[in-house]
Amino acid sequence: MQLMIVTGMSGAGKSKAINALEDIGYYCVDNLPPQFLPELVHLCQTRGDASVSRIAVVVDARSREMFRSFFQMLDQLKGEQVSYKILFLDASDKVLLQRYKETRRRHPLLGDKALTLQDALRMEREMLEPVRKMADYTVDTSLTASSQFKERLLSMVEQGEGQPMLISCMSFGFRNGLPPEADLVFDVRCLPNPFYIPELREHTGQEDCVRDYVMKWPQTQELLSKLEDLLKFLTPMYVAEGKSQLVIAVGCTGGRHRSVAVAEHLGKYLRQLSYQVSISHRDKDKPVQG
Repeated sequence: MQLMIVTGMSGAGKSKAINALEDIGYYCVDNLPPQFLPELVHLCQTRGDASVSRIAVVVDARSREMFRSFFQMLDQLKGEQVSYKILFLDASDKVLLQRYKETRRRHPLLGDKALTLQDALRMEREMLEPVRKMADYTVDTSLTASSQFKERLLSMVEQGEGQPMLISCMSFGFRNGLPPEADLVFDVRCLPNPFYIPELREHTGQEDCVRDYVMKWPQTQELLSKLEDLLKFLTPMYVAEGKSQLVIAVGCTGGRHRSVAVAEHLGKYLRQLSYQVSISHRDKDKPVQG
């Protein structure tokens, strides 16, 4: 049996995550009080039904005071030799506030010792911080489009099942902020910028014309050689440490040209070393800016 526990900040995308998991065959339960986790697992185990061999459960702040038993229930599952993974979804307070403003929904902790939405978010972060630290997978949805989020989530879950560690190799633009979930960040703004070549500006690092331009420079080849050596050295250490997910973020100014080409290269290099790798480009399709 595969058990995925989905949690995280309210408004960060847990409903979208559970819908995506249901689409690939998970039996999904939303807003389950932690006390019922062992009972749900026992029920599914005794049924012997292949259709419920993969379970995804959302456990979050909506449980309020009942959430305090979350870690006790996890210990019980471990004691019963039930393996599980924790997926934690997050977003910046600024983005969460905007989402609540747009949807006009009520935060589950609002009114429960929280007089304002900002107070509710602060209380929720304090409540969930221990869970975030122990999560197997962490995804920040602040700047991620819905289609990108689903693609990344499914790639993470499907490739990560039964594997010691999944490597997520992503590109981003510093203009739009650092990816909060990144474990390693490589800045490639030192490389020649295709943005200043008019015939390349509207293309991306996934296209031959931009990739060839980025890769043709001696400094690019030297940088890639050093990054490959570093990753070849570091990655087995993360595996030995028991890490479930390693997020490698490659950034340039806008996240469309250099970072995309380099992230693609590093992702393919790691696949050649027999690691499970997903490659994504957070800002590739955002409007080109000077």
